[in-house]
Amino acid sequence: MSLHGTSPVTTFGPKACMLQNPLAVMHIQDPASQRLTWNKPPKSVLVIKKIQDASLLQPFKELCVFLTEKNMIVYVERKVLADPVIQADESFAAVIQKFCTFREDLNDISNRVDFIICLGGDGTLLYASSLFQKSVPPVMSFHLGSLGFLTPFNFDTYQSQVTQIIEGNAAIILRSRLRVVKESREKNARVDKKGIIMTNGDSEGSRKAMQYQVLNEVVVDRGPFSYLSNVDLFLDGHLITTVQGDGVIVSTPTGSTAYAVAAGASMIHPNVPAIMITPICPHSLSFRPIVVPAGVELKIMLSRDSRNTAWVSFDGRKRQEICHGDNITITTSCFPVPSICFQDPVNDWFESLAQCLHWNVRKKQNYLSSKEDVF
Repeated sequence: MSLHGTSPVTTFGPKACMLQNPLAVMHIQDPASQRLTWNKPPKSVLVIKKIQDASLLQPFKELCVFLTEKNMIVYVERKVLADPVIQADESFAAVIQKFCTFREDLNDISNRVDFIICLGGDGTLLYASSLFQKSVPPVMSFHLGSLGFLTPFNFDTYQSQVTQIIEGNAAIILRSRLRVVKESREKNARVDKKGIIMTNGDSEGSRKAMQYQVLNEVVVDRGPFSYLSNVDLFLDGHLITTVQGDGVIVSTPTGSTAYAVAAGASMIHPNVPAIMITPICPHSLSFRPIVVPAGVELKIMLSRDSRNTAWVSFDGRKRQEICHGDNITITTSCFPVPSICFQDPVNDWFESLAQCLHWNVRKKQNYLSSKEDVF
């Protein structure tokens, strides 16, 4: 099954067929068949706790004690253990000695962690995604935050639920991410009136590229300026439109229920292979949100006649300026986030819509008996 549809059939009639593309981004399964399995029993777990939240200290301690009793190697960030309340807890000191610690900006733990447990809200899952720029271990998220759209597990029964995951009995949903490359010109390069970068000879040395894996969305906006944002949007190398307004959101299906839906976009199930393009307060009544196939390549550049620069953020982090000559390339990443489900991908999503977003909540009409007049 490919990104082009749910049917595996690639022949049409006696002679027509669809050319196989070896550069396919990812393959999509039937959501009901996506189950977690272990090649070997898991031995290590990364516990991510929301920082500066006192209400999470007790659940964090209970979970860590439980994991160490099951002989799991527990990884925890150093800044989490730096909390004065944790440091002052003498009863927890023996457990802390067994932890493996790391720093987000210094250590790579990609090949050390078998699965992840998040304690907090949706932002905790986004943060966990940012720690892994390639393959992501399975993520189990407990609802201990404010919204909890992406965190289906309740902490009251954490022991049985974690044990079930360790045994490999759970459904997972593959949340696609965006692979984003931001290319910036160096300060010693200049741009002419046509937007062409002028260098002193070495064009390759005049550009700097940064790569990000984004779970929710890439947001390009006008920043602190009063003028409209004016950026060009390309799809597979072709200019499709110029965005004039407060900005534009490029989101995954997971991100469709975040900033995008607040800006007027539709809500898309995370298993749908797609990329959403949503304008923010466009200067045109006809500029509506659109959905494009997941395999396309989008490019965003500052328009030549733009009055000011623009700003970009990735999942609400690493906010930076976009200048003339910079470009942002976006496509579907081949490294999704395997999020562990409480029930299954479909039921979990609709439960989140009902409980967190109050989707289609209304007062029901009264029942009319057959004898009553309908007018």
